[in-house]
Amino acid sequence: MAQTDHRRYGCYPEHLSRFILLLSLASLACAQPSVLLDAMSQELGRNFGVLKQKGDPAPYFMSYEVTEQEYRSVSGSLGAVASTNVRKSRVLDICVRVGSPQLDNYHRVRGVGGQVTPGAPITFEDNVNSIKRRIWLETDRAYRTAAERLIRINTNSQVRVADADASADFSSEEANTGRQAPPKLKFDEAAWSERVRKLSARFLNYPGVLTSRVAVSAQSDTRYLVDTEGSRIEHGRGFARVAVSASAKDDDGTELSTFETFDAVEGSGLPKDEALETAIDRVAKDLTALLHAREAEPFVGPAIFSGRAAGVFFHEIFGHRVEGHRQKDESEGQTFTKSVGTKVLPDFLSVVFDPTRRKIAGVDLNGWYDYDDEGAKARPVTVVAKGVLKTFLMSRSPIQGFDHSNGHGRRQPGYEVVSRQSNLLVESSNAVPEDRLRQMLVAEVKRQNKPYGLYFRDITGGFTTTGRSGLQAFKVIPVIVYRVYADGRPDELVRGADIVGTPLASFSKIMATSDKPEVFNGYCGAESGSVPVSAVSPAILVSEIEIEKKAKANDRPPLLPEPPTAGGVR
Repeated sequence: MAQTDHRRYGCYPEHLSRFILLLSLASLACAQPSVLLDAMSQELGRNFGVLKQKGDPAPYFMSYEVTEQEYRSVSGSLGAVASTNVRKSRVLDICVRVGSPQLDNYHRVRGVGGQVTPGAPITFEDNVNSIKRRIWLETDRAYRTAAERLIRINTNSQVRVADADASADFSSEEANTGRQAPPKLKFDEAAWSERVRKLSARFLNYPGVLTSRVAVSAQSDTRYLVDTEGSRIEHGRGFARVAVSASAKDDDGTELSTFETFDAVEGSGLPKDEALETAIDRVAKDLTALLHAREAEPFVGPAIFSGRAAGVFFHEIFGHRVEGHRQKDESEGQTFTKSVGTKVLPDFLSVVFDPTRRKIAGVDLNGWYDYDDEGAKARPVTVVAKGVLKTFLMSRSPIQGFDHSNGHGRRQPGYEVVSRQSNLLVESSNAVPEDRLRQMLVAEVKRQNKPYGLYFRDITGGFTTTGRSGLQAFKVIPVIVYRVYADGRPDELVRGADIVGTPLASFSKIMATSDKPEVFNGYCGAESGSVPVSAVSPAILVSEIEIEKKAKANDRPPLLPEPPTAGGVR
C-alpha cells in the first residue's frame, strides 16, 4: 500500500458516501468541535474507503478509540513524601474486521492465538498532522495483521472440528453519538503532600508496624470513539483514591498486611483527615492484633462473609463465569453455558450488573460508565432473577441464543475488547438484620457440631480459574478472619487463612443474607487488561466454606532495632 496513493481517492461507493455524511452530521451536532474526534473521523472515512477498494480481503468494519488519561499521585511514609507522579498520555486502539460478520479475523480457533493489535501512543496535543499520520500508519499495520489472521483461520477451518457454537463473530448494533466535556483533573499536589506527611506520620505511634504507606491518586479518563457504522462518542470520568496500607513480619516468618481504600469520582469526594486518621488507626491496630493472633488451621464449616467480602466472593466465583465470550470459547470451563433458564443460585438471590449506577448508599461506584469500549450504551443487565440464570454479559461478539451487545465490551487501553463485569449488585429477598444473621451462624455451628464458625470481615481480593485445562476453582484472600464460638466465648482473631473452593458447590451453600449492602471497589485483571469494577452485596451466611493455610516466607524480621525518631526511641 503505497503512501502516495492514500491521498488520491476522492470518490467513494454510495454506501461510503452515506457513512461520511452521517459522520459529518454527527460532527455538526456537537456544539464544540473536537480536534481529535474530527481527525479520527476524517482518517476513518479515508482509510476505510481506500481499503474497501484496494484491500483483499476488504474490511467490512473499522473503529478507532483513543483513551486520554491524566494522572497525579503523592505517596508518603512515616511523615515524609516518598514519591510523586505526573503522567499524561493518549493511546490509540484500532479494530479492523475483514471477512464477514459471520466469520472474520477475530474468530476464535482452538490452537490459534487470538487477534492482537497492541495500542499505540499518540500525541496528547491537538496537532492534526501528527494525529492523522499516526492513525494512518497504525491502520495499515492493523489491516495487515487482520488479513494474515483471516487466512490462517480459513486454513485451520478445513482441518479442525466444527465449533459447537456456530454463532457469528460480530453483531450489528445501533450507532451512538454523544459528547461530554472532558473531565478536568483537579489535584492540588502541594496540599496533598502536606496531608500525606501528616497522615503517614501517625504510623509512628505503632511500633509493631514494619512498613506503612499513605497514597493518594487522581486520574481523568476520556475516551473518543468513531466507527464505520456512524458512532461518534466522547465521554469520560474521573477516579480518585486514598490507599492506607501497613505490613509486618512475625518471628515465624509470616508476612502480614492490612489496608483500607477510599474511592471517589474526584478528589473532593475523598474523606477528610479525621476519617483517614481513624482508618490509619484501624489498619495499624488490626495489624498489631494479627501479630499476636493464632494461626488458622484447615477447616470446613459455616461462615459469614461481610458485605465487602461477599462482593469479592461473587465477583470471583460467579461474575467471571457469566462473561459472554467464555460461553463460546471451548477452552473455557463453560460453567453456565447450558444453564440459561435454570436455577444457579438460591431463589432468594438476584444478580444485576449495572454500569449506569454511580452511587450506592452515598458511596461512589468504581464500575460505572456511559458507553462501553465498542460504543454500546451502558445499561443494567439482570443476569440472575430469583436464582434463575437469564442472560450473560455481552460485547459485540455473539454467542448461541444472544445475538447483541448489552454494553459490557470493555478493555484497558492497548488490549482487545471482551465481555467484562461492571457494577455487580447482589439483591436478596431473604434478608435479616446482622444480629439475626449471627444468631443463625451460631445455630448452624451447633447443628453441625463444629467447634466454631468463621466471620470474614475483610478481603483483599482473589482469583479464579475458568479454563478447562485447569481446576474449576477459586481462591479468595481474606485479611481479617474471626472464629465465632457457639458457647459464648469472645470471637477470636486468626491469621494465615485462604478461602478455597469450587463454584457450583459454593453457590448451593448460601443460606441467608443481611439487610445492609456494602461496597467493594477495585480493579479486575483479565484477558482485556485491568478495568475498574465494583461489587455490592449484603453479608451472606454459608453453611460450608473451606479454608487452607496461607504460604509462609522464610525470612525472619529485621535483626537490628529500629532507629530512634526525633525526640526519642519509638
